[in-house]
Amino acid sequence: MCRLLFVVNEAAFFLSHRLPLAQAARQKGYEIHVATPESTAVKKIRQEGFSYHPIPLSRQGRNPWKEIEGIMALYFLYRRLRPDLVHHVTLKPVLYGGIAARLAYVPAVVNALTGLGFVFTAQGVGADILRYFLNKIFRLAMGHCNSYVLFQNPDDRLLFVEAGAVPEEKTILIKGSGVDIQVYSPQPEPVDVPVVVMASRMLWDKGVGEFVDAARVLQAAGVNARFVLVGDTDPGNPAAVPQSMLKEWRDQGVVEWWGYRDNMPVILAGANIICLPSYREGLPKILIEAAACGRPIVTTDMPGCREIVRHGKNGLLVSVRDSRELAQALGTLIKDSEMRQRMGQEGRALVVAEHSVDLINMQTLNLYGKLLPKSLC
Repeated sequence: MCRLLFVVNEAAFFLSHRLPLAQAARQKGYEIHVATPESTAVKKIRQEGFSYHPIPLSRQGRNPWKEIEGIMALYFLYRRLRPDLVHHVTLKPVLYGGIAARLAYVPAVVNALTGLGFVFTAQGVGADILRYFLNKIFRLAMGHCNSYVLFQNPDDRLLFVEAGAVPEEKTILIKGSGVDIQVYSPQPEPVDVPVVVMASRMLWDKGVGEFVDAARVLQAAGVNARFVLVGDTDPGNPAAVPQSMLKEWRDQGVVEWWGYRDNMPVILAGANIICLPSYREGLPKILIEAAACGRPIVTTDMPGCREIVRHGKNGLLVSVRDSRELAQALGTLIKDSEMRQRMGQEGRALVVAEHSVDLINMQTLNLYGKLLPKSLC
């Protein structure tokens, strides 16, 4: 039996984005292990019957000694557990786990970059310098001789290949983590005041500020619609929107802020339009879920975001950081129910063809198969 270890920097993220893959791998005969920092979500991982391993990965990364501790903890875990394949998910596990896997002689590695995070969307000299040094570390972390780097959109892959961080032949493109097209299915549109939902972590680089500004513009123009933010702020992220500001916008009546919700099919069924004016993404699961539910999308013409939208077909693409253009696109869809219906049908067809969880799981399991015959399995 092949021993597969997932390394993720948040237990909740593993559950929301990789649980179906782990379940599918177990059905194929893999012995599943999961390593994340401790949190309340760990209980669900254990309930699934997976072997759980706590790791000290700090999300903020401000203490160099703590960062070294994280690398060493992974190294000792790999030496003790001796997995046949390690699947690193998100930026820090890829960096730290990639280094640890090479030191521990792990037979096979998948490095999954689901998005490039704050450091790749931040602007300024400091961010440029940090990206320069990160490129050097990436070459070391992703240099395992029997590995693939998994990207969710072609722009991210091209960025890393052109920077020399990874050879193109060691990369693969798999479009997101997929959605269950039975759970996320088309429902009739609400017939009352149109509801525009932005569901994400409350971060500036997700475009929260632009969404609020667009709501102000449309309200000032007399457009009758509700604008809803769904999601919590994230104090561990430098781009976090302060909770006090979210409450202020809510109290002013600009937007409704519903906080974290774990019933996204219900949220999407109650929405008319889904919006994500993000600065950059891997491939946002919320947009795939929205399309699966037959909802039109407004998002930015940026890496990751544009992968799920065919402009004018199942949604509208707008320029990044442009709240006026965003307001215009939202206004167009708010006023045109026939366009919303047509775009919703197009989006559903796209997800069924390219983004179902069964298809994504099959592609990922096939990737494992490419690596494991060369390993000790």
